[in-house]
Amino acid sequence: MILIAKWFINALAILGAAYLINGITVESFWVALVVALFFGLMNAVVRPILIVLTLPVTVITLGLFVFVINGFLFWSLGTIIQGFKVDSLWVGIAGAIVVSVFSWIGNRFIIGDKTAAHPFL
Repeated sequence: MILIAKWFINALAILGAAYLINGITVESFWVALVVALFFGLMNAVVRPILIVLTLPVTVITLGLFVFVINGFLFWSLGTIIQGFKVDSLWVGIAGAIVVSVFSWIGNRFIIGDKTAAHPFL
């Protein structure tokens, strides 16, 4: 049940990024669900491989190249999934940052952290 809740939170985060950033368009909530699914799969499978392959650049940039990797994955979904469009790599980087922040907030406050104390207690 928690996995489905996280999936919906990520879909809402993608819709939020499309609302806030010019250059990202999402046709419907169903497209956002598909994008959230594939973005999660790419982050689980492709992202670690890209991080290992680009480790020297990541070390030289003190980890900032990870933003480029996340933006590239977000932008590449815009070329693969019909109904989802990301105009450029820079828009993809901004979109990936917004999705990450919204997902973190949603997962932290809606689902909660079972190991930590409640933030409002």
